[in-house]
Amino acid sequence: MSDQKQRVTVIGGGLAGTECAYQLARRGVPVVLREMKPHKRSPAHKSDALAELVCSNSLRSDNPESAIGLLHAELRALGSLVLGAADANRVPAGDALAVEREGFSGAITQSLLSQRGVELVAGEVEHLPSEGPVVIASGPLTSDALTRELERHVGTKLYFYDSIAPILSADSIDMNVAFRQSRYGKGGGDDYLNLPMTKDEYYRFIAELKAGQKVVPHAFEEPKYFEGCLPIEVMAERGDDTLAYGPMKPVGLRDPRTGQDPYAVVQLRMEDVGGTSWNMVGFQTRLTWGEQKRIFTNFIPGLQQAEFLRMGQIHRNTFIDSPRLLSKDLSLKTEPRLYFAGQVSGVEGYVESAACGYLVALALHAKLTGTEWVPPPATTAMGALLRHVTGEAHPPDYPHQPSNIIFGIFPPITGRMKKAEKRAAYSARAKQDLAAWLPHAGVPAPGAPEHREQRSA
Repeated sequence: MSDQKQRVTVIGGGLAGTECAYQLARRGVPVVLREMKPHKRSPAHKSDALAELVCSNSLRSDNPESAIGLLHAELRALGSLVLGAADANRVPAGDALAVEREGFSGAITQSLLSQRGVELVAGEVEHLPSEGPVVIASGPLTSDALTRELERHVGTKLYFYDSIAPILSADSIDMNVAFRQSRYGKGGGDDYLNLPMTKDEYYRFIAELKAGQKVVPHAFEEPKYFEGCLPIEVMAERGDDTLAYGPMKPVGLRDPRTGQDPYAVVQLRMEDVGGTSWNMVGFQTRLTWGEQKRIFTNFIPGLQQAEFLRMGQIHRNTFIDSPRLLSKDLSLKTEPRLYFAGQVSGVEGYVESAACGYLVALALHAKLTGTEWVPPPATTAMGALLRHVTGEAHPPDYPHQPSNIIFGIFPPITGRMKKAEKRAAYSARAKQDLAAWLPHAGVPAPGAPEHREQRSA
């Protein structure tokens, strides 16, 4: 395997970078891992360890019938470095996968650096290597120098502030209140769901919005909001009518129940091609998650039983427009030797980043060995994340936004059923399809004889 002797440079020692480097090395591909610590740290990091977590509960629910718990299960089945370290350093936290952070980082560092073919090089990367495969896994707080370097290769400015609106489960929206209509019938004429408000309802909502508890930003992400992605509470502070003339403007819409124009509307845009999830248009916010649920369900008509698949937030982030820039194997279309993994590609969360790093390792290993890369089925959590990054989970004109793993980016399961039943159905389908795919990832299918992985000499 002469091609395997070509060393891969992985930039970033977070969860995406360490998972990618480990999976390449255990398949016989030599790796140089570049990590700027201890010489330089991002504002969010305090220790010099690899795979540093900022919170012990960062890996979230371990319930296999939640989307994130399903991703945990899939990574365990794949022999993930990150999930192995998490399980070995688990601390009691109900059904959440909470870990002792120093032990977790230490286990990853030890396992990675004891793997044959891995070299760790400390120091900031200001220029990408001019030759050989490179994996960029620099995370949401990519250094300014590397950001400028990446902009030369991606041909566009990277986003610096991540403004995310909440996503709702379609079957939790009261369709007796919501009506489908685009302003003045533009586009498809019924591309949006609209939640109408009377004057009194609107002003009660504004009062709650202004009084609601907000997340205090970190010092390194003090508000530098773009006018096009202001938090809704910031707009409300500019005047009670600001939202009614902005994202909640009712012009060009008429409530079919009353035949009247609403005083204001909350518009929902289809989040996935199957129509199972809807985005609250313009509702990026720094409200705490608890306050989002309280205010939106109690003061927006039609959302009294709403299930939130993702909460709104705004924070500093660096990510590329992956659906338009990356090929299906997560390599740059204009420069296929460059791969992107983790949050810089547009996934949100530690586990999602590790999963993305694993996917890049599989794709790159296939290219180096001249074998076919078979991506995971879209029905699995791993495949759903790939669908999100490559844009296949969303309508063609959907603006790329980072996302956690949510069932809204899976191919939909049709038919009405209770929430718990639907989650169980997603989980059962994914488990079955993952088992059939595992041999393509170099992992024995359940019940198959164990085998040793092939390594280069």
